[in-house]
Amino acid sequence: MNLPPPSEANPGELLVVNSSQLVTLAGPSRPRTGPEMRDLAIVQNGAMLVRSNRIAAVGSGAEVEAVASPHAQVIDVGGRVVAPGFVDAHTHLIFAGNRANEFEMRCEGMSYQQMSAQGGGIRSTVRSTRAATEEELVTIGRKHADWFLRGGTTTVEAKSGYGLTLHDELKMLRAIRAVGELTSLRCVPTFLGAHEIPEEYRDNPPGYIDLVIHEMLPEVTRESLAKYCDIFCEPRIFSVTMAREVLSAAKVSGLGLRVHADQFTCAGAAQLAAELGAKTADHLEQSDAASIAALKSAGVQPVLLPGSVYAIGSQRYAPARAMIEAGLGVVIATDFNPGSSPTASMAMVMSLACTQMKMTPSEALTAATINAACSLDLQHEVGSLEIGKIADFVVHEAEDYRELAYWFGGPGPAMVFAGGNLLSI
Repeated sequence: MNLPPPSEANPGELLVVNSSQLVTLAGPSRPRTGPEMRDLAIVQNGAMLVRSNRIAAVGSGAEVEAVASPHAQVIDVGGRVVAPGFVDAHTHLIFAGNRANEFEMRCEGMSYQQMSAQGGGIRSTVRSTRAATEEELVTIGRKHADWFLRGGTTTVEAKSGYGLTLHDELKMLRAIRAVGELTSLRCVPTFLGAHEIPEEYRDNPPGYIDLVIHEMLPEVTRESLAKYCDIFCEPRIFSVTMAREVLSAAKVSGLGLRVHADQFTCAGAAQLAAELGAKTADHLEQSDAASIAALKSAGVQPVLLPGSVYAIGSQRYAPARAMIEAGLGVVIATDFNPGSSPTASMAMVMSLACTQMKMTPSEALTAATINAACSLDLQHEVGSLEIGKIADFVVHEAEDYRELAYWFGGPGPAMVFAGGNLLSI
């Protein structure tokens, strides 16, 4: 990295030069579909100018240097790839404790569903999270935020869902907001009060739905703590009927909708997401042709989570190729959580998308950046390197973008910038 002395550099202007590939993903401000997902709008030997934390110019070295101040701070990336910061559109950023014991039990042959039936799984993390203070959750969240940033992720969607009481769900959402204010990680909050039926309502699921709708949702919206509402729609947890009640109430409250759909069964969750005009349907490992057609007709983006399939030892990955061929704006995300997907690495998820779902490296990168940004309504701000957008970008230890998925478990980025600021990673 070549930094001029502070006295000579213009602190408001940053000139990025000598990239092997400047992967801009420039294009329409909407989800990329079909063949568009392979068009990364790469500038070979490209350069980029940043002014006041936003991108001011993109092009060849000569073109960009011609419009830069002579005192711009110069970042020579040494022939590496420069790409947008990853946008992770499905995470459970904040939780207390971990489930390493359950990981060992899965290694010994117990299934995820069996552990959940015995009081483990989500309910185990609920117990730990309820016991933690808001301040403790903020500390944990800041640690997790550092993990994401180190891996080149600069924006995440962050769900609640490990509180399952009014007090604890609000505590989680306030902690998510604090992490977004205290770190360089942009956090988009989602209310997931309907993540699981808590122990105290095991014999009264309708009572818990009533709590979510009439107590949690009004307070979440009153405090403006969430942009979206999500629900885990599965027959053994929240049925389609229950999910319709919660999501309809959330929609009336002004929240956007996201749905955990078709993870373990194909029982109408994707169709419900389409019916209600959800922004995304997530997981979709069991989705069939009818589900895909419904999502396409309603313009719902699929968020695919291969890390959770890998981590629980399943072999059933979402039908990504069928979704791309159907014209859906596919997104991939980590599903970062302590039980079924304990990874913050979007590069690892890209590798799984390529090897297990047969996406191409270019499709996977599109799904991890601009398509993910679209699923959060942030496509005008992040997800591509275009004039006017926030300067969230990553200098990767690679000469070709395909190496991001190829070197799984690789060295990580050389540099990460959030809002034009170089982070210490």
